[in-house]
Amino acid sequence: MGCLGFDFSNFQSITAFCLLLMLGFSFSPIGCLGIRSFPEERRFTEAPEYRNGVQCPATAETQNMVHVAMTLDSEYLRGSMAAIHSVLRHSSCPEHIFFHFIAAEFDPSSPRVLTQLVRSIFPSLNFKVYIFREDTVLNLISSSIRHALENPLNYARNYLGDMLDPSVTRVIYLDSDIILVDDIEKLWKTPLSGSRIIGAPEYCHANFTKYFTDSFWSDPDLPRVFGSRNPCYFNTGVMVMDLQKWREGDYRKKIEKWMELQRQRRIYELGSLPPFLLVFGGLVEPINHRWNQHGLGGDNVMGSCRSLHPGPVSLLHWSGKGKPWARLDEKRPCPLDYLWEPYDLYKPKPKSRPNYQRSKMKLYQPHNLDFSSSNILFGYSNYFI
Repeated sequence: MGCLGFDFSNFQSITAFCLLLMLGFSFSPIGCLGIRSFPEERRFTEAPEYRNGVQCPATAETQNMVHVAMTLDSEYLRGSMAAIHSVLRHSSCPEHIFFHFIAAEFDPSSPRVLTQLVRSIFPSLNFKVYIFREDTVLNLISSSIRHALENPLNYARNYLGDMLDPSVTRVIYLDSDIILVDDIEKLWKTPLSGSRIIGAPEYCHANFTKYFTDSFWSDPDLPRVFGSRNPCYFNTGVMVMDLQKWREGDYRKKIEKWMELQRQRRIYELGSLPPFLLVFGGLVEPINHRWNQHGLGGDNVMGSCRSLHPGPVSLLHWSGKGKPWARLDEKRPCPLDYLWEPYDLYKPKPKSRPNYQRSKMKLYQPHNLDFSSSNILFGYSNYFI
């Protein structure tokens, strides 16, 4: 038997298989397991070209740039494009920002297509795309309270120290469901004192114990991991990370050890957050809460609307079940979703029937891109870990 159950020993199966190919099925070089289909048509408006202010240096060396890491996938693509747009719009030196995008190897759109789409929306953006192999973490992921939390790409932040170029010693990690309304350089300049590896807003009023199961707290040894630390909850969707210290301390391995124990003993219910809390709880450089007004996606069960936390706002974060683009499309937005809307670059799909004689790439892309051009891989790194 061959791909899709076809028996290539008879003429009828070969004919049917060829017809499928002619209808536009896309096969990757690795064979049947690499079959990819384009998602429904997405059209995006090209973002304005943001330039540096007069106060910015004429040039920026790699080590002096603001490095931002984000995941890039077809499911949250609309959110990612809005997040990038908000960062650029409010930056005093947008040309000095360098984005590091982590894309899943088997994303339905493929990292290559996602790379071209980013380039078409942000033609002057400084960025690089790294391929993340899902099988790196598949054997470490356990079931969670919400299926979306089991996505292997949620764990890509654990591997930034390995994936990003060694010259990148500091990075801001951002989730795809955020909007900045302030200059990201202010967050970039956050000092990480002493031996601190990461900086993030902490929420010490939250019930820290609820992030772990009773079997964890009843164990005579496991809670001792916190020792004399005073651990507080922090959201991993916004972090300043010292990658040099991360690499030196092999923190990827420390997180993986807790994930391995979770597979054996079920010590927490949430996906990628608890291992971070176990390793860094009580050792985080506290950052002003204005840099992560999180939870705007609402309750994970009910999906109810939430309001902003008290105080100033520099970053809004729709963590939780509800996403602003989905609620706006469904005509049932929460009040704060209207703050996300001005950064949305998505254009609704036209109602007219598409011309199936056109290539699928032309339908997908806002521009007619030439895949044979010499700069096709600009901003793309075929990285495997």
